[in-house]
Amino acid sequence: MAMEFVEAAVKVPLPSMDVEDTNAFLKDFFVSEDPDKTIVCGFYRQESGQPLKYTYSYHEMKIVVDGELWVTDETGRTVKAKPGDIFYFRKGSTVTFDSPTYGVGFFCGQRQPGEA
Repeated sequence: MAMEFVEAAVKVPLPSMDVEDTNAFLKDFFVSEDPDKTIVCGFYRQESGQPLKYTYSYHEMKIVVDGELWVTDETGRTVKAKPGDIFYFRKGSTVTFDSPTYGVGFFCGQRQPGEA
């Protein structure tokens, strides 16, 4: 099977997650075809303003690729992540995403497309 490719994917406009009063945006780019272990990858963007509180119903890994993402877990620990920093969010984790300006993360998660 041929490879799939998206040129300059980090610059593609991301649709809103439609969470009231939150500047959070997300787009799935690729989805595996394995029904037993489906994985999805794409980009997430958080802009300044109201933070996004999110509970993971799946495992996900995220690398910050632009800007700055502030992530706070349920213990109160906050990480101010910059490009090159990575996260692993276990299924069941609750985190809050924030940014003083904006932050963009590339994610790979063990979920179905559109599940966010």
